[in-house]
Amino acid sequence: MADVARAAGVSRQAVYLHFSSRASLFVAVVRHMDEQEDIRRRCERALGNDDPVEALRAFVIAWLRFAAKIHPVASALLAARRDDPDAMTAWNDRMGELRVGFRHAAQRLATAGHLRPGLDPDTAADLAWAMTSIPVWEQLTIDCGRPAAEVQQRLSATVISAVTNG
Repeated sequence: MADVARAAGVSRQAVYLHFSSRASLFVAVVRHMDEQEDIRRRCERALGNDDPVEALRAFVIAWLRFAAKIHPVASALLAARRDDPDAMTAWNDRMGELRVGFRHAAQRLATAGHLRPGLDPDTAADLAWAMTSIPVWEQLTIDCGRPAAEVQQRLSATVISAVTNG
């Protein structure tokens, strides 16, 4: 909080007047990034596609495009969350909302009869969420050197293949 106050040119007390804890500051930062990119509207528009398979594909692509933009902050939160409860709070806040989107998509697939046999909507959502996580995106783009657009297309196709009945 002291570093934030110093960078903003205000007292630490002023920061605490707006943010009761480091966790609330972290959450505010990532939500601000969400608002700047209008990710909620993009995801809702993707999930609103009439075809549930195409809705999932569009949702995955919208999320992965956003992941590319938030990568530095997301990686920092991911790394810090194991030892920092405030970072964990912020991480869980944002990932919880993302998982809700995946659950919505998986439920639509199930309702339309497109969910892979043997999968329930919660498991399908968790698989899709994990397959498109920041660490997976990072491994494919940074470690393997694949272009982000290619990763978006291949991961969306892989998720569709993994959770739908074809």
